[in-house]
Formats: sequence, C-alpha cells, structure tokens
Amino acid sequence: MAMIELGFGRQNFHPLKRKSSLLLKLIAVVFAVLLFCEFLIYYLAIFQCNWPEVKTTASDGEQATREPVLKAMFLADTHLLGEFLGHWLDKLRREWQMERAFQTALWLLQPEVVFILGDIFDEGKWSTPEAWADDVERFQKMFRHPSHVQLKVVAGNHDIGFHYEMNTYKVERFEKVFSSERLFSWKGINFVMVNSVALNGDGCGICSETEAELIEVSHRLNCSRELLWWLQPRLVLSGHTHSACEVHHGGRVPELSVPSFSWRNRNNPSFIMGSITPTDYTLSKCYLPREDVVLIIYCGVVGFLVVLTLTHFGLLASPFLSGLTLLGKRKTR
Repeated sequence: MAMIELGFGRQNFHPLKRKSSLLLKLIAVVFAVLLFCEFLIYYLAIFQCNWPEVKTTASDGEQATREPVLKAMFLADTHLLGEFLGHWLDKLRREWQMERAFQTALWLLQPEVVFILGDIFDEGKWSTPEAWADDVERFQKMFRHPSHVQLKVVAGNHDIGFHYEMNTYKVERFEKVFSSERLFSWKGINFVMVNSVALNGDGCGICSETEAELIEVSHRLNCSRELLWWLQPRLVLSGHTHSACEVHHGGRVPELSVPSFSWRNRNNPSFIMGSITPTDYTLSKCYLPREDVVLIIYCGVVGFLVVLTLTHFGLLASPFLSGLTLLGKRKTR
C-alpha cells in the first residue's frame, strides 16, 4: 500500500516541478523587463548626453580671465493632469516617466539650475483649490531636488489661463507656490523670467502690471528701452509649442522653443542643456526614451511569454527543437 502511494506521489511531483519552473521563468522575465523599461532605460538615454563646451576665457584688453560656467537645464510643458481630464492610468504613466527622467538627469548631469518654462499643470486655469493643492503636491514630489540645485518656474497659459481668463487670484495662487521672482542672477549671468501670456493686447490690468514689472527689471539691468529693447537679451528660451523651433528677432536675437518634457505631448520628449558664461553660451538637446520603443519592448516580451507558456505545456512546438529537426532532415538527404 505504501509503495502505491509513493508511486502516485512521484507521478505528481514532476508536473508540479515543471509548473514551478515555468512560474520562476515568467517572474524573472517580467522583473527584468520592468527594471529595464521603468528604470534603466532612462540612465541609458541620458548617459549619452553631455554638457556642451563653451569658451571660458574673456579678454579685458590686457589679460585673459577665466569665466565661471553655469550649467542650466531648460524643460517645458510638463502638463500634470488634474481631476477632470485624462485617465488615471494616463496620469500615472506619464508622471512616472517625467519623475524618472528628471531624477535621472539630476543624478547624472548635476545641473546647477533648472528652469521649467510654463504649462506645469494641465488644468491650473480652472482647478479648484483642493485640486490645485493635490497637483502642487504631486509636482513637488516628481521634481524634488537637492538644496544646492535651484528650480525656477515660469507660468504658462494652462497654469493661470490665457490673457482673457487670467485674474489676480490665479496669478497670486501660482506665485505663492513658485515665487513671483522676475530677475534671477548667478555667476554674473542675468535671467529674466517673463509671463508672456499677459503680454497680449487685451490683458487689461494684468498686462499693465506685467509691463510695470518689466520696466522695473529693465531698470535693475540698466536698460532704458519694450521687452527686447529694454532687456537686450543674448538668447530667448520659451515653451508652449511642445516642439523645438528657432527664430531670430531682428535678425540677431535667437529664440529657441523648448520641446515638451512629457510623453503625453511627444513620442520623443527632450530638454535643453546650456553651458553659460557672462559673455557666451552653448546649447545642446538631450533626448529622453521614446515611448514607442518602450511599448514595442513590452509587446515583444508579452509575445515571448505567450510562446514560452504554450511551448512549456506542449501546445506549441519549440522553435529551437523544430529548427534542429528540420536541420537533421536536410542532413539525412
């Protein structure tokens, strides 16, 4: 009797062992692909980016002096979803992508200052106080940074509304979180941060306030003449278009539109890296992982797991064994 029970036990042992082996294989493959697509791929992409070289010596007529270089990152159009638009999975997926991209860039590139050029939120122009607080909390988690890294944020139309939607409450709510700073100076370089949404002709009081702020900034920079005339910039960087575009104002002042940082707006998001001195600058673009590549990897792995499972249970001939069998038949001929 004992022998019969032992025999049945041995017969049941092998299928159980095969199932456990299959389960371990599936878990290992899933873990590996998640690790790569949700973590390592960001390091692989951003590791290829380098700070552009810039001339660091300046001559004052008698001797050359070495100028300090400021390493600045420029992002735009993160569009964190609010409570009304977008599926929860859409929100989770795209916000995880931006968080991993930003944190990886901070760790690998070590910028000194990061500028986000508008449209931080997707629904800031109509969000309730409760929804606004939730959006801000998520933003601060995603774009957390060490104390030695400066983070400067400019308002966009999705944050406070277009010029005809703006009001004092929305502007003050934004500035309470992100500061009302207009002029930022570091290492002898001046950055003027302008809410260009308010520069439309029918902005009324808001436009007048912005104009007054620009005049104040221009005086602080020893300028005396409307926006470009007052400030005399070497370079203008802006967001809003979601794509990279370069134009020249008056044939001499370049304006570069910074692409969106989010998969929700672009399949191939990117950001701008700038090496800047008081007299010169150079820019380069750093591309983030492409969303279609990540999706192709996931689809390929799902197909592989289906084939592996069917082969394991004998429902599909192993491609390797089929190849050996076909090769053996050809040799016998």
